[in-house]
Amino acid sequence: MSDPLLRSQSRIIAISNQKGGVGKTTTTINLGAALALAGHRILLIDLDPQGNASTGLGLMPEDRTSTAYDVLLEDKAVEDATFVTEIESLHLVPSTVDLSSADIELMSNEKRSFLLADALRPIAAQGRYDFILIDCPPSLNLLTINAMVAADSVLVPLQSEFFALEGLSQLMLTIREIRGTANPSLRIEGVVLTMFDRRNNLSQQVEADARENLGDLVFQTIIPRNVRVSEAPSFALSVLQYDPNSTGARAYTALADEVLQRHKKKAA
Repeated sequence: MSDPLLRSQSRIIAISNQKGGVGKTTTTINLGAALALAGHRILLIDLDPQGNASTGLGLMPEDRTSTAYDVLLEDKAVEDATFVTEIESLHLVPSTVDLSSADIELMSNEKRSFLLADALRPIAAQGRYDFILIDCPPSLNLLTINAMVAADSVLVPLQSEFFALEGLSQLMLTIREIRGTANPSLRIEGVVLTMFDRRNNLSQQVEADARENLGDLVFQTIIPRNVRVSEAPSFALSVLQYDPNSTGARAYTALADEVLQRHKKKAA
């Protein structure tokens, strides 16, 4: 059952980091699954041409008859490109490699940065979903800009590795630019540390630096390195379905709880 403390209009969260391999898609899939299994209605938009979120949720390329490409470039309604996953309340707008040409095709469109916002506006206004999560590509291109213009907030996965914080500067600058022009209400949902190894001094140093520099923006929940999290996509399942008792599943459940608590505070 959806939480009455959440506003009736959908919250749109872009999950973004221009650096690849930081757990962005893994976080999108498993946060979406955790929220859905907690009783919330979730729409996941796969905006990454690699389509890993789509595959990870069990939709094979040959079954993606309508995709995010059609929504952005063919004026297809979001509802007509939405598929139900194995988790009943988790729905998916998939992606294929066709989306890789979107940047070039969008350049000639004067509304090129607003296409996703326009497509999602009626869905969000109806409150059909509690959360709409957008899996962004690992670059600050027009697809990512579309996601941020459409979103209420940006959630940033941050890998626990050397130079992790340095890679955030360009992303923060992009968020600031979009807030100053196309989407004044855009904010940072939070930064979540991923691939964390407590036995590793470097991971602990990255956490300390992140908390010192970013303060409360950093979620208390930390996503550990966990073999179950890595294995789950090969079975086209979230880790919460694959092994609900694993440390990875428990971490994503805790992250979902923390996201919900933050939204409850803002709604109060």
